[in-house]
Amino acid sequence: MRWMMAAFIALLLALPAAHAVQPDEIMSDPVKESRARELSRELRCMVCQNQSIDDSDAPLARDLRLLVRERIAAGDSNSQVLDFLVARYGEFVLLKPRFERQTLLLWLLGPVLLLGGGLALWLQIRRRARSGVDVPAPPLTPDEQARLAALMSDEPSRPETKSS
Repeated sequence: MRWMMAAFIALLLALPAAHAVQPDEIMSDPVKESRARELSRELRCMVCQNQSIDDSDAPLARDLRLLVRERIAAGDSNSQVLDFLVARYGEFVLLKPRFERQTLLLWLLGPVLLLGGGLALWLQIRRRARSGVDVPAPPLTPDEQARLAALMSDEPSRPETKSS
C-alpha cells in the first residue's frame, strides 16, 4: 500500500514537468522541431514569468511557440530568432539574460553580495578575536558564594525563607 502511495505522489510531482506543446504545434521536420523546443526552453512566458514557454499552458506562450516555429520555418538561425524576440519583447523574454552592459548589475550583484557578506563575517570574527576572548566574570558576592556552596553540597537543601 505504501509503495502505491509513493508512486501516486511521484506521478503528481512529475505532472507539472510535462511540456505544454500541443500536437498541432509540432513541426514535421524533427531537426527543426528539436531547435524549436530548445529555443522554447530559453524563452520566458510573459504571463507565468518564471516558466519557459515550452512548459506554459498560457495562450501567450502558445503564440510565442508558434512564432518561434514560424521564424525557424522561414530559415532564421537560433540567434536570429532570439534577436527577433528580444527586439519585440525586450530582454525580459529570455530566461537567462545575456551578459551585456545593461545586465551587468544583474549578473554581478549576487557574487558581489556574497563576497561582501563573507568579508563582513571575516572582519567580525577577526575583531572579536582581537578584543580579548577571555573576559573574566566578576567575583561572586558572599550571598552568591553561600548559595553556590549549598547547591553543590550533597545535603538536601532547605527552602529559603526571607525574613523582613
